[in-house]
Amino acid sequence: MKYLDPKADLTFKKVFGEHQDLVISFLNALLPFENEEEEIKSVEYLSPELVPLNPLKKDSIVDVRCKDGLGRQFIVEMQMMWTPEYKQRVLFNASKAYVSQLGKSRHYELLQPVYSLNLVNDVFCDGDEYYHDYRIVEVAETKEVIEGLRFIFIELPKFTPKSYGDKRMQVLWLRYLTEIDEDTREVPKELLDNPEIGKALEEVEESAFTEEELLGYDHFWDMLGASRLLMIGSIRRGLKEGMEKGMEKGMEKGMEKGMEKGLKEGLEKGIKEGMKNGLEKGRAEGMREMIARMRERGQSVSRISELTGIPEKEIDDMTRDKEK
Repeated sequence: MKYLDPKADLTFKKVFGEHQDLVISFLNALLPFENEEEEIKSVEYLSPELVPLNPLKKDSIVDVRCKDGLGRQFIVEMQMMWTPEYKQRVLFNASKAYVSQLGKSRHYELLQPVYSLNLVNDVFCDGDEYYHDYRIVEVAETKEVIEGLRFIFIELPKFTPKSYGDKRMQVLWLRYLTEIDEDTREVPKELLDNPEIGKALEEVEESAFTEEELLGYDHFWDMLGASRLLMIGSIRRGLKEGMEKGMEKGMEKGMEKGMEKGLKEGLEKGIKEGMKNGLEKGRAEGMREMIARMRERGQSVSRISELTGIPEKEIDDMTRDKEK
């Protein structure tokens, strides 16, 4: 049996955007519900197109959008590449879905929560944690939460199935997303034995797609590869330009601020090291020449004595001997 990667745009939308039972199982497994009462019992699909109030603004399309019997909305997105702007896009989409519930009557008490579930096939945080749960929280003292928006980000490359425990379905669904692709020839028994995962596997069998759909599937990966190359190129160019500008600016500032200090410190350090080596090697003549140069540069005898530790009288003697 040959499978397609369920993370691709075509397959992801087919599995979770056309089968209510699968998206219910998926959401219940991956969202941070604390008890069975919070779990989703039924859903209806909503338009994935989030239309802005201002007609001049661009529409935003999400992968899957649905709501349950309580009116809670769920936005599901599969993101193949991470960009710093992605969080802002997620915030915009969830906020738009939240605000769109209000009619002209403005009954704010009727607003229901919006959950944004984001599967990211990339790494964007330090550390080993792959599951990130964001809420609007009072930070300083009470930790009180403003309900309404909740954002879940899952870094798929970091996921490793350790043990099932109480999150068995979460592990199975994440294994489905991370272990099934074009190279899969044998599906793990744990995935096949689960009814929901088994059904989702059938939906990504290559034989279930038309030739036209398969061409679209290949085009998706071609476009993704091209986007990665463009991003890598942009990052490299940005780093190069940033380093060049940073070095230029740093050299300029360093020259301005460091000339006086650097010259002084460098001279002091050089003199002390030179004096140490000179005394150790008995190069009295070199010492005389160095002191003579310092005198030529306008350094006073007292300053030379302060820097070198040589008594002023000896410096006078060395200067006179050099003049002779």
